Amino acid sequence: MPESSVNFSGIHRTCKLVVLLCFLHISVTLIFYVRSLDISFAFPQRLQANRARSSESTTRGSRTSTANAGEDNYPDAENQPPAGVDATKHLEKCPETSPLLVGPLRIEFNSPISLDQTSKENPNLEPGGRYRPKDCVALQKVAIIIPFRNRDEHLKYWLYYLHPILQRQQIDYGVYIINQDGDVIFNRAKLLNVGYAEALKEYDYDCFVFSDVDLIPMDDRNTYRCFSQPRHLSVSMDKFGFRLPYNQYFGGVSSMSKEQYLKINGFPNNYWGWGGEDDDIYNRLASKDMSISRPSGVVGKCRMIRHERDKQNDPNPQRFDRIAHTRETMHKDGINSLSYKVVKKEREQLYTKITVDVGRP
Repeated sequence: MPESSVNFSGIHRTCKLVVLLCFLHISVTLIFYVRSLDISFAFPQRLQANRARSSESTTRGSRTSTANAGEDNYPDAENQPPAGVDATKHLEKCPETSPLLVGPLRIEFNSPISLDQTSKENPNLEPGGRYRPKDCVALQKVAIIIPFRNRDEHLKYWLYYLHPILQRQQIDYGVYIINQDGDVIFNRAKLLNVGYAEALKEYDYDCFVFSDVDLIPMDDRNTYRCFSQPRHLSVSMDKFGFRLPYNQYFGGVSSMSKEQYLKINGFPNNYWGWGGEDDDIYNRLASKDMSISRPSGVVGKCRMIRHERDKQNDPNPQRFDRIAHTRETMHKDGINSLSYKVVKKEREQLYTKITVDVGRP
C-alpha cells in the first residue's frame, strides 16, 4: 500500500506539471496573437497617416510650383525663381481640347467698348497683349497678327471678345497690330509679312494666326492655333450667309505654322489695294501640295463688324493677272524680299502696336 501510494502521488505531480506547461503555452500563444492583432490594426492607420503626410507634402510642392509658375508670368512679381530656371518645367502640358471652352457665344456690336474696362477684365495679361496659361504648358506659341489702319473702334470689339476666348483656349499668345503708316494705298499681305518678322524678334513663336480686325468668332471651340495643314478659321461668316463663298477661299482669319509659312515663302508683297492676295496665298499652298483644313461650319461661324470700305483700299485692278502667275513669282516675292521701316512700336496692356512704312506701289 505505501509503495502504491507513493507511485500515485508521483503521477499526480507529473500531471499537474503537464497541465501547468500547457497553460503556460496557451498563455504565451494568446499574448502573441493579441499583439499581432494590434500590429495589424495599427499598421493601416500608420500607413494612412504616412500617405496623408506624403500627400500634404506633395500638395505643398505642387502649390509652390504653381505659384512659381504664376510669378514667372509677371515680371514684377516677388519671389521669382532664379535666373535661368524655367518655372513651367514642373507643369504638365495643356490638353489638346481645353476644358474651359463654353461653345457658342453671343456676339453683339451695339454697345460701346472701353479699352480700360477690357484691361480690367483681363488681369492676367502681360504688357504687349501677352498671355500664357498658369496651370499648364501651352501646346503652341501663337502670334496673332492683325493688319491695321484707322480701325480703332473695330479693334476695341476684337480685343474685348478675343482675349477671353484665347485665354479659355489655353494658348500661349501675343497680339500684334501692324499699322500701315501714311495714306498710301493699303497692302494687307505685306503687313502680314511684317507681323511675322516682327513677332519673331520678341518670342520664339511656332504658330501664326492672321486675322482681319473686323471678324469675331462665334464659338470658342474654333481654336486659334495651327494644325497639320494650313487652317482657314473664318469658315462661315454672316457676311456670306454663314456659308463658304467658294472652296479655295482663304480670307478673313487663317493660321499657319512657321514651317508651313516658310514653305510658301510667306505672302506676296505686291498686292496693293483690295482683293487678290488670299487667292495668291491659296495658289502658293496648292503649289506645295498643301491642303486647307477647316473647322465645321457650325464651329467656324464668325460675325463681321459692318463698315464702309476704307479709303485708299480700292479694288486692285492687277489682282487677276497677278493671281494667274503666282507659281512664277512666289519664289522671289515674299518673306525673302520683304522690306519696310518701323516707325513706332507701342506696347500697351492689350496689344503690341507696330507702325510701319511699307513703301508704295
